Amino acid sequence: MPSDSQLIFADHAITGAVKLLESYGTARRTRAAGERMDRVSLDPAGRQPQNFDSAIHKEHAALFREGLALLADAPPERRAPLEEMAALAEFLADRLPKLVDEWHAHRDTLRASGKLPSPGA
Repeated sequence: MPSDSQLIFADHAITGAVKLLESYGTARRTRAAGERMDRVSLDPAGRQPQNFDSAIHKEHAALFREGLALLADAPPERRAPLEEMAALAEFLADRLPKLVDEWHAHRDTLRASGKLPSPGA
């Protein structure tokens, strides 16, 4: 049985993770009338890249994996959204550096053709 201090630490870690995920539009917190407990849901379809920094997605994957560790004994249907979010974050962390290179090449082609202005123009 976890100690009170372990439970408080876990509660703070979960609260912080949920706030971060809410700020990215990935998590949503709801509360039914009369309840004192928040319900948090994840929407894998709502996950959109915020920028091209793959480090952010690596951090997200680590957070999702921490959540999965906390839900180790949970039923598969409860773990499924986190599993998908972790897989998506890992995929984005892997693909974004390649996508950035592709974008730079495409952007340079557009600039060379005059379809995009060059910097400082």
